[in-house]
Amino acid sequence: MNPGLGIALKVSSVIAFVVMAAIIKWLSTNIPTGQIMFFRASIAVFIILAWVAKSDAITTSLRTERYGGHFLRALLGTSSMACTFAALHYLPLPDATAINYASPLLTVALGAVLIGEVVRAFRWFTVLLGLVGVLIVLYPQVGQQTDTGAMIGAALALAGAVLAAGAQVQIRRLIKLERSATIVFYFSINATFLALLSLPFGWVMPNAMQLTGLVSIGLLGGFGQLMLTNSYRFADAAIVAPFEYTSMLIAVVLGVWLFDDIPTMYTYVGTAIIIIAGVLIIWREHYLGLERTRPRRANTPS
Repeated sequence: MNPGLGIALKVSSVIAFVVMAAIIKWLSTNIPTGQIMFFRASIAVFIILAWVAKSDAITTSLRTERYGGHFLRALLGTSSMACTFAALHYLPLPDATAINYASPLLTVALGAVLIGEVVRAFRWFTVLLGLVGVLIVLYPQVGQQTDTGAMIGAALALAGAVLAAGAQVQIRRLIKLERSATIVFYFSINATFLALLSLPFGWVMPNAMQLTGLVSIGLLGGFGQLMLTNSYRFADAAIVAPFEYTSMLIAVVLGVWLFDDIPTMYTYVGTAIIIIAGVLIIWREHYLGLERTRPRRANTPS
């Protein structure tokens, strides 16, 4: 274990994803969401293939008999991606980032409903606390104005968080039987195919600057995913996962600098509540994981 390296990889992945989101927000003015998604997914396929090939396990990593499960994960993940990318067109970057933090909280709730995970009072409390934070962030978009675009953006961002939570629940099902490389690869392949279905609906010929942006989001997304995956190899999740919330600081800086997105007090207060709830979930699940491993270790024959 190397916690310093794990944290560095996690923060690097966070930077990559927030910069990617900023580029997507810029592109969304002129490039259709489906076309943006295609570049995000298709370029990542080659990065993932190179990563798997380097590990000399390409045949094992790409072998699966659970195509239906992988397609369901891709359908949920791609739908989430579409909603999240479209929301960036309407919402300030910090607000879209904050609403996305609801996804891990919703994963807890959906895990209990869909796959029977045991969720006791403390985690239900943190889920509800986090959702209160989301409502506070959403309030300026849906409670203080009649701007249709802001309302659409808020609805899309929230739908993206719910769908992302559904995708995470499906990943929890797959990870019991599949390698992580297999899950990531088949998601990228299926997401590329699903995004390509949007071709008849208004794709445009990008100029040189836009093409650079499209290629950049694929590279940032692919390498960001690899850094995220590898960060958990070098440090415990309880150490690494909370650094996800550094994305808000980066989103605020980029939002102000590039788009004049000045966060409101509602954004700061709501985000703080969501982060507190998220960190409590991480620590609680880590504690429960330790509890579950102790009996196993005690009963393992030497």
